[in-house]
Amino acid sequence: MISNTMEKALNEQINKEMYSAYLYLSMSAHSTHSGLDGFANWFMVQYKEEMEHAMRLYSYLQDQGSKVQLKKIDEPLSTFKDPMDMFQKTLEHEKFITKSINDLMDLAIKEKDHATQIFLQWFVTEQIEEEANDNEIIGKLRLVGDKGNGMFMIDKELSQRTFTSELPSK
Repeated sequence: MISNTMEKALNEQINKEMYSAYLYLSMSAHSTHSGLDGFANWFMVQYKEEMEHAMRLYSYLQDQGSKVQLKKIDEPLSTFKDPMDMFQKTLEHEKFITKSINDLMDLAIKEKDHATQIFLQWFVTEQIEEEANDNEIIGKLRLVGDKGNGMFMIDKELSQRTFTSELPSK
């Protein structure tokens, strides 16, 4: 059983993860419209991962006998200057999510909620990976600049990303 404060905070995190998914779906749509199918694929995989993150939280709340309270999802950005702009916004957003996860962990520690601390450890580790991936792509985009051949190669590389569900089956 988790506290009402933790329940509310985890429900807020579900909303943040759903917004993340919505943001990356918007970036995928923008990429497709811009003829960058590899970027579109990368952001579509990111969308699916974020939906899965929301579902992890959803299931955890239910497993703890808590109530899931879904909130309104804000409209995401829908226009972007270029791929660098999208990935800089992605990194900025992931840093926001990292802070949110860290705040949840701090709350779990404060409340001596050991089960939630263990549960959140997966998210802490995931955020390290999320930011590292974004930084890697930003680095590649900086290297190629506006060069069409380099952008084509990055687009092709991003088209290879696939989604594999990590949710435990019940």
